Amino acid sequence: MSKLLIVIVGPTAIGKTALAIKLAKHYKTEIISADSRQFYKELNIGTAKPSNKQLQSIRHHLIDNISISDNYNISQFESDAKENIDNLFKTKDYAIVVGGSGLYINTILYGIDKMPKVDDSLREKLNSEYLNNGLRNLHDKLKKLDPISYEKIDLDNHRRVIRALEVTISSKKPYSSFLKDSDRKPGYNEVIIGLNTDRTRLHSMINKRVEEMIECGLVEEVKKLRKFKHLNSLNTIGYKEIFDYLEDKMNLEQAIENIKTNTRRYAKRQITWFKSNKMINWFDYEYKIENIINQIDKHPSIQQST
Repeated sequence: MSKLLIVIVGPTAIGKTALAIKLAKHYKTEIISADSRQFYKELNIGTAKPSNKQLQSIRHHLIDNISISDNYNISQFESDAKENIDNLFKTKDYAIVVGGSGLYINTILYGIDKMPKVDDSLREKLNSEYLNNGLRNLHDKLKKLDPISYEKIDLDNHRRVIRALEVTISSKKPYSSFLKDSDRKPGYNEVIIGLNTDRTRLHSMINKRVEEMIECGLVEEVKKLRKFKHLNSLNTIGYKEIFDYLEDKMNLEQAIENIKTNTRRYAKRQITWFKSNKMINWFDYEYKIENIINQIDKHPSIQQST
């Protein structure tokens, strides 16, 4: 039979890892992470990595593979992910990719978009604006110039905001117009499974996960990373809010509420991104595993081999 790539997507806290492990056991294969924060060895609690028990039950790739001080970009991720997939396909009929980072998922399926060249002076100007005035002003610019990107990208990641702005301003075309993933043919036989639920339920699941992170020692984890606060890898939800608490900018209760709020906003952007992909087969988070397996087994590459 043709090799089949099973891709599992959805918002944070929806249960993607648990589903991936069930499917990996059923199809006797391994899992490749497409989560842009779980690469880092030093970030554990705040990135909601699979538990030790989960990692021991099924082999995972691209988790704990780099350090927060390493320079790692999406081109390197594309190369690493595809190398892992190709290696799995040498001995297995299935491989599973799981993650909530839409850009990383798309990079595996469609490759990296070709972007116009940007003048260094424009990048320096936007970086200076960020350092002097913060992200809010850049958010306003992006919302005005490219509302589609504003809804889709991780607004908490200043590098991605600046990247979208520099391409938009330089080319005089929206950054989103260069992301034509739906027009490109995937490089694999793939079936995409999406998990979701109603907003109220999702918010409750997110809030519960944040509370569990605090109980598991998120504050202590962040304390150990204070000297690395300047690194971009730590400018992320769950860490930057606790840094604010540790620097007496707010109390712990407010920091926790900010993590919940920022995570809910991030989940909304994840859903917006994935909903634009019409190839995703959506299931409620309270799925029956046999229904998902039936959906996967209906893929033409499997049907042709039976």
